[in-house]
Amino acid sequence: MSKLLVKAKDGGGRVANVTPQSAGWTYVGFDLHRLTPGETVAESSGSREICLVFVTGKGRVHAGGQDLGVLGERMSPFEGKPWSVYVPQDTEWSVEAGTDLELAVCSAPSLGGGLPVRVIAPKDLHEELRGKGTNTRYVTNILPEGEPADSLLVVEVITPGGHTSSYPPHKHDQDNLPAESYLEETYYHRLNPPQGFAFQRVYTDDRSLDETMAVEDGDVVMVPKGYHPCAACHGYDLWYLNVMAGPKRTWKFHNAAEHEWLLKA
Repeated sequence: MSKLLVKAKDGGGRVANVTPQSAGWTYVGFDLHRLTPGETVAESSGSREICLVFVTGKGRVHAGGQDLGVLGERMSPFEGKPWSVYVPQDTEWSVEAGTDLELAVCSAPSLGGGLPVRVIAPKDLHEELRGKGTNTRYVTNILPEGEPADSLLVVEVITPGGHTSSYPPHKHDQDNLPAESYLEETYYHRLNPPQGFAFQRVYTDDRSLDETMAVEDGDVVMVPKGYHPCAACHGYDLWYLNVMAGPKRTWKFHNAAEHEWLLKA
């Protein structure tokens, strides 16, 4: 199995865990919790900022001493937009599940920005259509660079069956602004129907890194560097949640030169 592929555990609790230490990088952290009604996850953000994303289900959120109420509404990531919560550094937070709940905990180093806890409601999210033909996909920006945060960038994407995504291949592994920014990235994948699979390739120009993975429902792929296109197989829609972070909070990418003609075709 590829060293970049993290298989979610069966059952409940924290079923996936990516830390800077486990990934061998500096910035991005990602946890996934599956809770049944009445179960609670409670943590402190410590020196990191966090974006809690309700992938599916509902739960009551407390953060920074505030009762934020019951958040979440969709029971499938392929339906509607998510509820999310921004949690700054040194803040206690908890979520008690009101239904079966899948909660993503996206994290990155805080820069001491002193931002407040805030709820990010579906009505506040911008959805865009990218690509054309069989490269069409649907993007919902949860925590884009135009919204306040120190390091985190968070987005979810639906790629219809038979379509490609993160394509033409692009990368963001050089701290070379304004041309390109350095951003580590995780992909949390879901399939509809769930027995399906998709493909993701992570590779560099010199092929010193070149991994192609069959991703199944619940898999996490780590992208430390290089290009990282995805392909959804016919009959199975692909949803994924991206978490990105680096030394500067901006998404500037470089397209693979040999495939850039696709943007003009």
